[in-house]
Amino acid sequence: MAKRQYVARGVPGGYRIWNNKTRRWWGDHYELCPDDLLAELNGAADPARITALLKRYRALRR
Repeated sequence: MAKRQYVARGVPGGYRIWNNKTRRWWGDHYELCPDDLLAELNGAADPARITALLKRYRALRR
């Protein structure tokens, strides 16, 4: 299995997405692990699907 570029890392209060290639955080803080978002980022990386998933996770925070 190839090394994943994006991984979820536990931080106080939830999760953040770490980009292994650029070695920095990507996106927002998430209370629940964003498994489907990670799968899309590491897979097909369809911009429309990523945007829809980001909107869904932002809505969950409110």
